[in-house]
Amino acid sequence: MKHIPVLLKETIEGLHVRPNGIYVDATLGRAGHSSALLSLLSEGGHLYCFDQDADALEESKETLEKISSSFTLIHDNFENLEARLLGYGVRKVDGVMFDLGVSSAQFDDADRGFSYRFDARLDMRMNKDTSLTAETIVNTYDFADLAKMFYEYGEEPYAKRIASAIVTERQKKKISTTFELVDIIKRSLPARELNKKGHPAKRAFQALRIEVNDELGALKKGLRQACSLLNPGGRVALITFHSLEDRIVKNIFKELCDEGEGSRYFPVESKKASYQLVNRKPILPCAEEIQNNNRSHSAKLRIIERRDA
Repeated sequence: MKHIPVLLKETIEGLHVRPNGIYVDATLGRAGHSSALLSLLSEGGHLYCFDQDADALEESKETLEKISSSFTLIHDNFENLEARLLGYGVRKVDGVMFDLGVSSAQFDDADRGFSYRFDARLDMRMNKDTSLTAETIVNTYDFADLAKMFYEYGEEPYAKRIASAIVTERQKKKISTTFELVDIIKRSLPARELNKKGHPAKRAFQALRIEVNDELGALKKGLRQACSLLNPGGRVALITFHSLEDRIVKNIFKELCDEGEGSRYFPVESKKASYQLVNRKPILPCAEEIQNNNRSHSAKLRIIERRDA
């Protein structure tokens, strides 16, 4: 399946790209956003591309080389953004973009174990060099931790029922594949849930994926680093795909924009916050984009700009 970058035009325009600027794509994927950004850079500009998936880096390298040589690929999680850039002598940047979640290529690769549509080993690792897999979690986490994970990361109303069923089933035999887990989830849910639109395992699989990759923890670390790395006038543009991510981004942006304003008890005179929102409400995909790319339907783009230091 051809990769279609989500909110491409809006993201690139939102970054307000300076041709000679230093930019970061924190989630390279298949280089959809990076290709567009790299094509806008002049000889003095440079793009640093992060991805924890070695396959994504390998596939994207050829794509980017056709556009320019002004890029550097970094095999790492964006939670290490600051340290890895410092290794290249980069202390400040003019923009950072994030496209969160699992790439289409990862979802469509049955062997990666991300999807409930294919029967595969329960893996879900974005970085195949790490050790924790979804299989390890479903077979070793206790009932309380499983229930908490499904409820907090999947917003699954039947979290306890699913956790209980997993614990019961794994006492008989190890749970090793996606379809085995899907069957357990389906048996845990009431008939009215199974008849609803959407796959019954969607929320539980999302929770597992977030836990395996520590997605929310990495987001909190990486986003704060990205904002602190910005030059005055630099921007962070970030696309989320579910409410848990969006809530974190919204809260961090609000916190940064409120700094310096004080409180009603301790007002701070004449000091402006270091950051400002570019769009007060998230930018959503238009109807045409959703029609052409169904995976964009839940996307939200938020952009923040650093003021003069």
